[in-house]
Amino acid sequence: MAVARVGISGWTYAPWRGVFYPKGLPHRAELEYASSKLDSIEINGSFYALQKPSSYRSWAETTPEGFVFAVKGGRYITHTLRLRNARTALANFFASGVLALGPKLGPLLWQLPPNLPLDPEALDAFLALLPSTAADARTLAAETTLEEDRVDLTSGGDRRLRHAVEARHPSFADPAFARIAREHGVAVVLADTAGRYPVLREATADFVYVRLHGDEELYASGYTDEALDRWAAELRGRLDAGLDVYAYFDNDMKVRAPYDAMGLCERLR
Repeated sequence: MAVARVGISGWTYAPWRGVFYPKGLPHRAELEYASSKLDSIEINGSFYALQKPSSYRSWAETTPEGFVFAVKGGRYITHTLRLRNARTALANFFASGVLALGPKLGPLLWQLPPNLPLDPEALDAFLALLPSTAADARTLAAETTLEEDRVDLTSGGDRRLRHAVEARHPSFADPAFARIAREHGVAVVLADTAGRYPVLREATADFVYVRLHGDEELYASGYTDEALDRWAAELRGRLDAGLDVYAYFDNDMKVRAPYDAMGLCERLR
């Protein structure tokens, strides 16, 4: 039976304190509180810098049983290397402790920059590098150039890994993108960006990854009841087709994301 998980992108935002987070809640307790209201969160700190194995272990220990994290891949890979010659950078990413999330590790997100056009050959080569199991990820991670105290090569078991690509350049509307993603079992992200970037609804894997950045204003606008109803109907269709759903709200500027996530979750129940 297909499963839907709805959450937020990140959880450490000062404007949320005293609004979503109760007044006086210690900052260290924010993840515990957020994970009591939602069943999934997208880790986005990993996009800006490699995190530590101890951080991933702490996040796994802090959250309840059955909770799942999505993990955002590093911008060094997507924005600096632009998917090329990325093997060592991927090794470092997986060595940095991602697998220490254990059974709480959900899909891995690779967000491409808006100025990166589709290069079918480069995309195909990059997706071929992505490990499909935790065991494959450990094998790749063994090539790391990180210092020993920043590395975890022991965690993760042998579970399957899921990957999703969020493309923002208009050229990714080319059917070649969906074809290459499908060949590698990688999901094409369905993103709502208030009309700024292409909306790609192609199902290319056994799950759907949705990012909701804003209905009328990027990152800032909340979703009306009518908009949440529409998204719930669309995602029910994906569930009925046997596809798992991971949906994350990234409209954090006006403290709408957690409330919109709870609203969509309630509708999908």
